[in-house]
Amino acid sequence: MKPAISIVHTTSDFNKSFRRLSPNLAKLAVTRDSWFRANPFDARLKTHKLKGELKGYFAYSVNYEYRVLFRFIHAREVIYYDIGTHRIYG
Repeated sequence: MKPAISIVHTTSDFNKSFRRLSPNLAKLAVTRDSWFRANPFDARLKTHKLKGELKGYFAYSVNYEYRVLFRFIHAREVIYYDIGTHRIYG
């Protein structure tokens, strides 16, 4: 188990995508973020490494359709790059 996340940076792409979420989905994303900060590999999040051009990046699930794309900077620090459907992998 990785240590709890103490610092989360966000990109302008993430912020813009987050603002476009429906209120219900945004609320769900905030809940998932709190789980992520407590344990980035909580089984409920389905956190996974990405491959190919996104090698070195990870994603976790907000719901069945939406994901958060992120990367570890340090063990307790991450940067969120985007939130959305599989289009964020493109």
